[in-house]
Amino acid sequence: MFFFLRSPESPVAHQAEEHAEWGWRTSLMILFVSAAALTAVSEVLVHTLEPAVEGLGVSRLFVGIILIPLIGNLAEHVVGITLAYKNKMDFSLLTSLGSATQIALFAVPVLVFFGLLVGNPLTLVFTPLEVVGVAVSVMITSYIALDGRSNWVEGLQLTSVYIILGLAFFFLT
Repeated sequence: MFFFLRSPESPVAHQAEEHAEWGWRTSLMILFVSAAALTAVSEVLVHTLEPAVEGLGVSRLFVGIILIPLIGNLAEHVVGITLAYKNKMDFSLLTSLGSATQIALFAVPVLVFFGLLVGNPLTLVFTPLEVVGVAVSVMITSYIALDGRSNWVEGLQLTSVYIILGLAFFFLT
């Protein structure tokens, strides 16, 4: 059975429902203000990191593949951990996988077309290490999500794959 379906006898099925405190107008306004603030902070982060990357001798690829996503998705990581702590593993997993799916299906195509418009094309030509990293990540994530259960060993496995890929990008690029 899929990980997001629960039986009526499940203890999670008897928990109280959470109700929205904001209306749709307030939520939309907060979303737009948050997006504008995130854009401003991202610009500051990128301009601050450029001299640090050159000074430390770290590759730009490592910073772009490991550090920036780790910092940029911090809110989603906190939400995922909070949901997991509340024993809402299905929502925690959906938050994490939804973020990756959103990047793959929306953000990357938008960036490709935007790059063409501004004269700085984004090609989707990847190095073998990047292809292996994506393939291993997809296989491990599929294996973890397939059985519909989670435990500390699977969390350790995901963390280990991330650390191994981080070390590979650090030393091989």
